[in-house]
Amino acid sequence: MKLPLITLVFVFGLLIPGKAQPTTGQPSKVPVWTESDRKYLVDNLIRSKQEIIDETKNLTKEQWNFRESPDRWNINQIIEHIALWEILLMREVSGALATAPDSTFKHYAPDSVFVNGPKGVERKNAIEYTKPFSFAVPLGNNEGKNNVIWLTTMRNESIEYLKQESKNIRLQYDYRTGLNVHHYYLMIFGHTDRHLRQLRKVKAHAKYPK
Repeated sequence: MKLPLITLVFVFGLLIPGKAQPTTGQPSKVPVWTESDRKYLVDNLIRSKQEIIDETKNLTKEQWNFRESPDRWNINQIIEHIALWEILLMREVSGALATAPDSTFKHYAPDSVFVNGPKGVERKNAIEYTKPFSFAVPLGNNEGKNNVIWLTTMRNESIEYLKQESKNIRLQYDYRTGLNVHHYYLMIFGHTDRHLRQLRKVKAHAKYPK
């Protein structure tokens, strides 16, 4: 099961920034979810949510819809895409939480796998990950601020859940991928951070409306 796990991590193209160092699990040992792990997840989910709010506050219609080129996403689409993936990953969290905790599972990855992902803001083809469906490709039909409300509402639910969770979520596995609930939350804010870099690149463009 190791190969599908590593493939999934790099398919998502995530990088978790060095705001704090997560606990590094070691395969073949029973992982423990610590208070430090809880704080790391909660702090970064809050941080990345606030960065989304700050980066999109008071944008004009022209700024929301500016494209670097016709084949690139605008800021509205970027936020919608983050929200779409948040729903997808939260569903995986729900599925893993519905399974019995497993202290015998030996093929989980260390957290370092999630830290060392691609660092760029290079374009990814989202539809490649959802074939034959295209739900990961944002339509941009929603008003931008509504996408922010949608995203932050979901994020707040995750933050409150993690603040109150008492069981060892490192033992709650999605057996299709080998990821546990802690891993999925690393992916959630890591995915946000990747697209925050993309968003800032849009805003830095010479023709971005001022």
